[in-house]
Amino acid sequence: MVYTGVFTEMEKYGEVEEMNLCDNLGDHLVGNVYVKFWREEDAEKTVLDLNNRWCNGQPIHSELSPVTDFREACCRQYEMGECTRGGFCNFMHLKPISRELRRERYGRHRKRHRSRSRSRERRSRDHNRGGRERERRRSRDRERSGRF
Repeated sequence: MVYTGVFTEMEKYGEVEEMNLCDNLGDHLVGNVYVKFWREEDAEKTVLDLNNRWCNGQPIHSELSPVTDFREACCRQYEMGECTRGGFCNFMHLKPISRELRRERYGRHRKRHRSRSRSRERRSRDHNRGGRERERRRSRDRERSGRF
């Protein structure tokens, strides 16, 4: 499996948080792999090393990306099995990986880096913010309707 081989190679440079392999055929996306490491230093080390390597008789062109969330770049229609543009779509068509492989590759890493107290704190903060926003909307609606 291609995904496992690339993931194993990337793990040599550091802990991988997320990896996306494009399944597109268009020149600007064909063969692209996007890897997000837990540590920025690992990404920098990877870029330097990969730019001195070749794959299938072609040089690897590696660079750092400021993008940390590729969800907006992914083709929603492809994910639903409805993309009519095929491999030449301008949005990323990601190679699917099995649920078992995803759990095996990412499951053990995610647990180590999440703090329960931090997520509880964030949930509490988000909940409070939602309450304030809801109250603001109610107040604004009352003013518009003339009820106070």
